[in-house]
Amino acid sequence: MRRMSWLSAAVLTALLATLLALVVVPSSSATPPGTPDPGADAAEDLLVIGHRGASGYRPEHTLASYELAARMGADYVECDAVSTADGVLVCRHENEISGTTDVADRPEFADRRTTRTVDGVELTGWFTEDFTLDELRTLRAVERLPEVREENTLYDGLFAVPTLDEFFELRADLSDELGREVGAYVETKHPTYFDGIGLSLEEPLVADLREAHLDRHGAPVFLQSFETANLRELDDAGVRVPLVQLLSATGAPADLVAAGDPRTYADLSTAAGLAGIAEYADGVGPEKAQVIPLAADGTLGEPTSFVADAHAVDLLVHPYTFRNENSFLPADLDEGPDPAAYGDAIEEQLRFWAAGVDGLFTDNPDTGVLTRALFLEAEQPAA
Repeated sequence: MRRMSWLSAAVLTALLATLLALVVVPSSSATPPGTPDPGADAAEDLLVIGHRGASGYRPEHTLASYELAARMGADYVECDAVSTADGVLVCRHENEISGTTDVADRPEFADRRTTRTVDGVELTGWFTEDFTLDELRTLRAVERLPEVREENTLYDGLFAVPTLDEFFELRADLSDELGREVGAYVETKHPTYFDGIGLSLEEPLVADLREAHLDRHGAPVFLQSFETANLRELDDAGVRVPLVQLLSATGAPADLVAAGDPRTYADLSTAAGLAGIAEYADGVGPEKAQVIPLAADGTLGEPTSFVADAHAVDLLVHPYTFRNENSFLPADLDEGPDPAAYGDAIEEQLRFWAAGVDGLFTDNPDTGVLTRALFLEAEQPAA
């Protein structure tokens, strides 16, 4: 068992009862940036973020996925926001929805199939900006990765596409029921593209935040984007919740490309680049390979200086995306030839907690809650 190098058998035994309680009765001591909490141990602020909800178990970006993530103990639940034709923000990972809804099977919308260029990539399919909210509500979500997550296809056709308002309402209801603040982690998708078609995302986002009474210091909210200009715009507008600059191991932000700015994500991820990000953002969301890259043989390598560089300029680090299936794990942590079978995701996450990250995005929030508990228990001094 690889994890025994991290934890003694005695520690594992002692944790069994408490870990069950963590999953069945979720609790969180995580404090959003800006919330006064003098004397809190920094280790207690490690965040588990439900990536698109609990997308390892339910079709992504559905209220069912979001609710399950919260009930599994996620501190924050992620919603990606795109716009409808009538300017309403809805929760989809992409504005092209043929892979996440049943739109391709709806003859009444066959004529909406088209080709668009989004952030320099030509895509053919159906796009949220070609549907009013009422039309979009007639669609139903389907599993995006049916080959890997066959169990999730059981729920195909059951759940509607939620609005950002509904996501915020669910967050509030679950916070009341669970007796803890369930946080909202909202990403604006393709803001430069949406600006170009007259459907700016920032204004309705701020309006929805304020309607939900969440645009305030200490609110359990993060706003994130792969682009830079919209985050600067939100910062300049005085938005009072923390902003997170998403990064990637490849490519460049679409807004910089559109403006002729030669900087890439690699440039933004250097110590100097991170210092520039700290002028308008409170955290960064790197691709996990930027924190611990894979070695040449596909095994998990050694940590880079990324976390130390980000912490040196007071940026939080929330890498993405942690998934339990073999197909998403390093070669030394997969378990057998079946890409859909679970590998040693626990060991992978323990390595990242040890590298100093402040939180992680995971499709399997229960696994994230468990690895955080294991890590924190191992960090406790011996009695």
